[in-house]
Amino acid sequence: MIIDCHGHYTTEPADLKRFRAEQTKAVEKKTPPPLRGSLKISDDEIRDSLEGAQLKLQRERGTDVTIFSPRASGMGHHIGDESVSLEWSQICNDLIHRVCTLYPQNFIGVCQLPQSQGVPPKNSAAELERCVNELGFVGCNLNPDPSGGYFNSPPLTDKWWYPFFEKMVELDVPAMIHVSGCCNPAMHTTGSYYLNADTTAFMQLILSDLFKDFPTLKLIIPHGGGAVPFHWGRFRGLALNAGRPELVEIINNNIFFDTCVYHQPGINLLTEVVPVDNILFASEMVGAVKGVDPKTGFNFDDTKRYVDHAPRLSEADRHKIFEGNARRVFSRLKTKAVMKAAV
Repeated sequence: MIIDCHGHYTTEPADLKRFRAEQTKAVEKKTPPPLRGSLKISDDEIRDSLEGAQLKLQRERGTDVTIFSPRASGMGHHIGDESVSLEWSQICNDLIHRVCTLYPQNFIGVCQLPQSQGVPPKNSAAELERCVNELGFVGCNLNPDPSGGYFNSPPLTDKWWYPFFEKMVELDVPAMIHVSGCCNPAMHTTGSYYLNADTTAFMQLILSDLFKDFPTLKLIIPHGGGAVPFHWGRFRGLALNAGRPELVEIINNNIFFDTCVYHQPGINLLTEVVPVDNILFASEMVGAVKGVDPKTGFNFDDTKRYVDHAPRLSEADRHKIFEGNARRVFSRLKTKAVMKAAV
């Protein structure tokens, strides 16, 4: 079985985009926001949005289940206040739940959080609990920078985040560390901001005692870890110079990386440098890089192909990356994935 741990609803129906545009305009103009009841999305519209995209690609590329969340760049935690973010997050999460209900063999939900600039992360715990206990979601996307590119929140290792981590541990769910859209004109959202945030998060984590305080906390750094595999020696040296353990000891059962890396040499490096037990298969489809690579004739985001051809991986390694590690990291996935595999 092949479990894709990183998929976003990037083909969402048009009325969701209309609602968000009106909500954003209301924030800017300080006018009344659109009513949630004005949002009309039929089951057929959801099916149409997926059949020619994510579902088609699952079939063509040979993957089975996608752990699915709202569009990451659309979370927009820098837009409006806490109430705006809460309403938008609930709407997006409820839509993901509808997708998972319509296609229970293909999608399992991960939630967006109602984070907002300057608002303590603990305020997002209630929505996480709702999504896990009521909607059956198996994790969340946690934004380390709700400012949208100005990095003015405390580091992930600060006790400001601890109440939210406590809720994650209580529910036994992981978080993917994932920023949203960027409003800083100095950075491209998916080309630099995402990768900068991934790298920044890793550096914060390896210099902290976070996992001594939360030994069962599980965090996924997406996009292959940003600069981490390429500069593993730099990070390892910095950690050792600071009196920290070896990186493999630090990441152990707490930090994981996905395979959203869009060329063969990148996956080769990732699987050579990072322990196989800490790598989860992911494609981010339909995501940051669309289209066919003219050098290979295959889509950039067909990441299964890269894992299949990574020269240092054994079949046992591939099984861990494609399935075993996801079952271990997403503990609530185990029962769901077993059921799906039997269908």
